[in-house]
Amino acid sequence: MRIWTKPISIEILSANHHRTAPGHLGMEFLEVGDDFIRGRVPVDDRTRQPYGILHGGVSVVLAETLGSCGAAYSCEPGHRAVGLDINANHLRSASSGWVTGITRPVHRGRTTHVWAIEMFDDEGRATCVSRITMAILAPRSNA
Repeated sequence: MRIWTKPISIEILSANHHRTAPGHLGMEFLEVGDDFIRGRVPVDDRTRQPYGILHGGVSVVLAETLGSCGAAYSCEPGHRAVGLDINANHLRSASSGWVTGITRPVHRGRTTHVWAIEMFDDEGRATCVSRITMAILAPRSNA
């Protein structure tokens, strides 16, 4: 079942992230399915930490970007999705190539969403798992 309540595509997501942190880090959106978004981030000089591996914070940027987009594009029209909490467990380092993430909803309620994000290296090995909780804000009245 398709969960998107607003127009969504790789092109729309990419355009919305031009000149933002994910854009500066080289993040790319790869696929939008009926209930998931897939994207990736390069492991390069922009995203490595001093030990030569992907910075854990970059994994969190990928997770937050994917999960936030999932919530924003699947909540009721006129509503906004804002982050409440995110966690990440770093399972394996990556020193080159790409780390690809996929997000799917765990819970889509009226006032909160929870999205799970799984990240993998080019060999398909899990590098990080994350979960983000989003607050869904109703439109503000102009009273």
